[in-house]
Amino acid sequence: MEKTELLQQSCVKMGVTLTDAMTAQFMEYMALLLEWNEKMNLTAITEEQDVILKHFADCISVLPHLELQGNESIIDVGTGAGFPGIPLKIACPSLSVTLLDSLQKRIGFLEEVKNVLALQDVTCVHGRAEDGGQNPMYREQFDLCVSRAVANLAVLAEYCLPFVKVGGKLAALKGPDAMHEVEQAKGALQKLGGTVVQIIDIEIPFTDLQHKLILIEKEAQTPKAYPRKAGKINKNPLK
Repeated sequence: MEKTELLQQSCVKMGVTLTDAMTAQFMEYMALLLEWNEKMNLTAITEEQDVILKHFADCISVLPHLELQGNESIIDVGTGAGFPGIPLKIACPSLSVTLLDSLQKRIGFLEEVKNVLALQDVTCVHGRAEDGGQNPMYREQFDLCVSRAVANLAVLAEYCLPFVKVGGKLAALKGPDAMHEVEQAKGALQKLGGTVVQIIDIEIPFTDLQHKLILIEKEAQTPKAYPRKAGKINKNPLK
């Protein structure tokens, strides 16, 4: 299957329709990703078909479950090469997206993607999640926080929930061990003001990849003490 068709077909199977213009943006994004990846480490996935399925389709897979109106403000914490923030922005252009990453070189790449793809209302922020979460510019300013970061859910929630407005959500893409993590994170979520409202099984078309999407609603403000410094978050996860 030709690569544009592969992307469009995989999206259709997940309930998302991409226009030809959006598909063209994804192809430009892939070209930039693979070009920059030769100079710096952005992804270990370098076959075009794998980029389409394991990055693009994988990120877009959350879209049907987020019930977005389209005008939401979203922050992608630890975005790396722009996943899932940029695919969500391409597929739903009216979103306002902030991409947060701690590595300046990656921010340079994201700025290039933003310019080449002419993406409006995208902000690339160089910083650490634990600093951003304490910054009044970003704290409790977003309708939705998305993250594909590999951290355990209790740790991820402490990094991410401080960014979310009361009434907003955190959407975390997790692996098969997600139920165990949810159980372990109950105390942490309670302290941070969040509650798990849905756990959704997701399958990526044309692959054997399976995920769980964990949706956490922000029901109360996060106490000022959180997020703590990174060392504390990772060494002593909230219980």
